[in-house]
Amino acid sequence: MKLKMKHFNRNQILLILFSLIVLLSVTAITYAFFTVNIRNDNPQMVEMTAGTMALTFSDNDNGINGVLNFGDSITKKFIIENTGTLDAIAKISWLNLTNTYIEGSLTYTLEYSENVAGPYTKVVTNRNVPVSSVQTIEVLANELSVPAGKKYYYNLIITLNNLPDVDQTADINAIFNTNFILEEGEILSRVTLTSLGLFSKEGNPDFYKIAVSDETADGLYAMEDDYGTSYYFRGAVENNYVYFAGYYWRIIRINGDGSLRIIYDGTNAYANGESNSDRIVGNSAFNSSNNDNAYVGYMYGSAEASSYEETHVNINDSTIKTYLDKWYKENIVDKGYSDVITDEVFCNDRIIDTTQGTSLGYGASQTYYNAYKRLVTNRTPNLSCSQKNDAFTVTDKEKGNGDLTYPIGLISADEIVLAGGRWASSNTNYYLYK
Repeated sequence: MKLKMKHFNRNQILLILFSLIVLLSVTAITYAFFTVNIRNDNPQMVEMTAGTMALTFSDNDNGINGVLNFGDSITKKFIIENTGTLDAIAKISWLNLTNTYIEGSLTYTLEYSENVAGPYTKVVTNRNVPVSSVQTIEVLANELSVPAGKKYYYNLIITLNNLPDVDQTADINAIFNTNFILEEGEILSRVTLTSLGLFSKEGNPDFYKIAVSDETADGLYAMEDDYGTSYYFRGAVENNYVYFAGYYWRIIRINGDGSLRIIYDGTNAYANGESNSDRIVGNSAFNSSNNDNAYVGYMYGSAEASSYEETHVNINDSTIKTYLDKWYKENIVDKGYSDVITDEVFCNDRIIDTTQGTSLGYGASQTYYNAYKRLVTNRTPNLSCSQKNDAFTVTDKEKGNGDLTYPIGLISADEIVLAGGRWASSNTNYYLYK
């Protein structure tokens, strides 16, 4: 039997030491608690290349040394000011972070105000400080909006938590050291697309093509979706990687509203076609049974029902939805990344293909659905979801059904075909092939 010696921990104290960044040059040594890395030698100024947008980032208290008991907090203060004439988006990251405390022992909150005396508004609430035994860079806060001419005062509040029912003995000799870095941090989709060279000066994708059936065609193509014009990647492209939440993803497409639809691709940036079990989140059946029309649903109603409506009402979670929800909770929500995820439609098209005989859509009757007509009969994929009951969303009930628990789903058959997959034939020359 193992006893949890919590009384060791209650008197244990944490020394938080924020060390200075040392910048070396041939002629001088500059000390700065915060620094920046946006094409400028001055460590206290960010100068963006567009217009006259500029951010100054100043350390307001020259670092902090703190001694905490469990349950105590300590505050680090700094200022971000936009001295230019264009609005800016900033990102703050932990730089050279080492944190060997137990996951959840250290949490942080970030708040800001236009006045040093407040009131302050929270932009990050109770997020875990990333754990790493080696120096790393991790995002602290993304998408901090700083309008032209504005100065914002920030408080970074770090708390040493007393975790109930958790043995924190390992925290006795734990280490926490970090610096910080300010970077240009535009909205995720804009940053990614700019880095890929897909935006013109007018802000639209530089190039796109009409959808084609040639499986050897690579590039960016356009098609309408539920939000506007969507731009999707096709073929053996190699410029659709994005790193988010500690994983690499491939951009399937840019939704019509400018957000990104991405698919998990592992902890490394694998080459097209490379086989590795790390490139999937796991294995799951779509549903545990397949002897009823109900089980074609990402969510479904009653098996052995006597009507289409009873069969396809969204009451029960499919096996794969249960699996994905658990993964999303553990890897996105619990790690503090859910605040940058948008609520978009995942389409599970259950409209009946009426050209295929007497398809009923309930019980064990043989039924053809519209995906068969689009992708097998007509070879005409699309990105719109025609039936609201099949347009899965979390809270959006204007375009979707609002039935999801989390904004995660499966890539559609239409998206696979648009990426390069083909019915009843093999294509090993596109980015989704593993």
